[in-house]
Amino acid sequence: MVILRAGLCPGLTAEMIQLLKANSIATVVDLVSSDLEEVARKCSLSYKALVAVRRVLLAQFSAFPVNGADLYEELKSSTAILSTGIKSLDTLLDSGLYTGEVTELTGAPGSGKTQVCLSIAMSTSHDLKQNVLYVDSTAGFTASRLLQLAQARTGDEEEQVEALQRIQVARVFDVYKLLDVLQELRCSVCQQVLSASGPVKVLVVDSASAVICPLLGGRQAEGLALMMQLARELKTLARELSMAVVVTNHVTRDSSSGHLKPALGRSWSFVPSTRVLLESREGTWGKASTRRLASLTKSSRQPTGNEVELDIASCGVLEESPAASGEGR
Repeated sequence: MVILRAGLCPGLTAEMIQLLKANSIATVVDLVSSDLEEVARKCSLSYKALVAVRRVLLAQFSAFPVNGADLYEELKSSTAILSTGIKSLDTLLDSGLYTGEVTELTGAPGSGKTQVCLSIAMSTSHDLKQNVLYVDSTAGFTASRLLQLAQARTGDEEEQVEALQRIQVARVFDVYKLLDVLQELRCSVCQQVLSASGPVKVLVVDSASAVICPLLGGRQAEGLALMMQLARELKTLARELSMAVVVTNHVTRDSSSGHLKPALGRSWSFVPSTRVLLESREGTWGKASTRRLASLTKSSRQPTGNEVELDIASCGVLEESPAASGEGR
C-alpha cells in the first residue's frame, strides 16, 4: 500500500490529499478503486482533476507484462558489478554488488554494518570514481572514519578530497524525510540535474529499520504501508536508475529457535535480493576482537550458508576464510 502524499504524482496537491483523507481515502489503492464522481462530490474536488490523477497513478503503479527475452537483454545491457572494497565479501556476493538490486546487511549493534557501508562508499568513490548517496538515519556516519579509508587507499591529498566529494551524505531521522530524500534523488535524475561527475551509482541507507520499527507498534497499519512504500522506492531506484542499493537492518531473536533473524518481518524479507548477516563471535575471538563473521542468508546466485571473516578495523577480509557450510543456515 502506497500512502498518498504531495509530489507522488503531478496534480496531487497537499490540499487535495487533506480532503481525500478526511473522507477515508489515504492510499493509492483507495483512490483508484473509488467511484470518482462520488469522491468529487464528497470532497468538493474537480472530477477531471481526479481522473487525471488516477490515470497517472495507474500508469505509475500498475504492472505491465514483459517477456523473458527482453528482460534478459535489458539485464545484460544495464547490470554492472561493483566491488565492495572487501575482497572476500565480493566473493561471498558473487563478485560484488549488482546494480538493479537491493543488498541488505543485517546484524546486531556493533556487528560492523556501518563499517562495511563506509567501505562500500569509499571503494565506489575512490576506486570506481562513481558517486554515492549515503543516507544516515542513526547518526553512525563519521567523516573521520571515511577519511581514514581514503588515506589507506592513497597518500595524495587531492585524490582524497576528490573521493570524499563524490560521497553525498543525507541525515534523516524519520521515514517521511527518508522518502523525501529518495523522491528528490529520482526527480533529480529524471530532470538530469546531475553532478559534473555523473549520476549516483550506489545508494546506502543505514539503517532502514531505525526509521520503520518505531511505526510498527500501535500504528501497525500505517507503519506497514510506509514500510512497503519505502520498499517500492528502493527497488524502483535500483531498477530504473541502474544503481546498487545497500540497506542495513538490525536483528531480533526468534522466540522458538533462539536464532537471530532480520527485523521488519516477513513482508520486508522479499525486498532485498541478497542478504548478509554480520556476527561478532566474542567467545571465539575475544571480547575486543574486530573480526566479524559474514554469512550469506539469501541469494539468487550463491548457496546460502557460505561464510567469510571480516576485519572491520581495516574494513578488509582476513586471509583465512571458512569454506561454504551448505544450505539452510
